[in-house]
Amino acid sequence: MYTKTVLTTAAVLAAALTTLLTTPAARATPATPAASAARAASAAGATPEVPAARAYAAPSGTVLGACGPGRLCLWSKPDFKGRAQTHELATTDLDSCVALPAGTSAQSLANRTGRPVTTYQSAECAEVGEFETYPGRGTWVPQAPYEVRAFKIWER
Repeated sequence: MYTKTVLTTAAVLAAALTTLLTTPAARATPATPAASAARAASAAGATPEVPAARAYAAPSGTVLGACGPGRLCLWSKPDFKGRAQTHELATTDLDSCVALPAGTSAQSLANRTGRPVTTYQSAECAEVGEFETYPGRGTWVPQAPYEVRAFKIWER
């Protein structure tokens, strides 16, 4: 009886956590001290501090998109589908706002640049919309929390 109650409670907690994490509000930029610090640093023109242990796992059954080393890859649809755009360090100005072509956006991405990348909801890298910084050690994001319209690759 005790084991059954514990398993039932665990199942309820797991279902609640899954529901919480899949709601639109939960996918928004988290209001953590690290996120607040990154926003403040970015607003001050400094390179944002990137958490070292941040991990993004693809949902079960999702195949990671093909993205070569040293590249930032952006896909127009979730789960690494749709038209892909690739950007390399050799052809991208560091610490500069790079807008995606007019009328386009990305909904999934992979950062393999080796540097932190901040994506923006705004095409001008304005912080009035959503933005998020992803570490460059091989980060795959199958569903961005907003439509990405611009990005910055940081020096470090």
